[in-house]
Amino acid sequence: MKSFIAIVIVGLFFVLALLFGAKNEQIVTVSYFIAEGQYRLPVVLAIVFFSGFVISWLFAAYYILKFKIILRKNKKQIAQLTEQLLEQQSQPMSQDTVA
Repeated sequence: MKSFIAIVIVGLFFVLALLFGAKNEQIVTVSYFIAEGQYRLPVVLAIVFFSGFVISWLFAAYYILKFKIILRKNKKQIAQLTEQLLEQQSQPMSQDTVA
């Protein structure tokens, strides 16, 4: 459900950017480090929007993958510890009698 809401919000931002760009057909100058170019405003908005989306997705994918690896490692450790505990419980316990 959370991913659906996120997709809807991103879609709304995209539609909002398209509407803003459709009303503003002016030429803007974009300065690079060593050069500059003149582009239409909707093109610049689309490039900035999609590059921000891709960069955010890459960071999110990195952290999700990192947490999945940690989770898998911890689950394996829990399984090993559970197995050790069951082995200890199945062994007969020596009873020391104190007189």
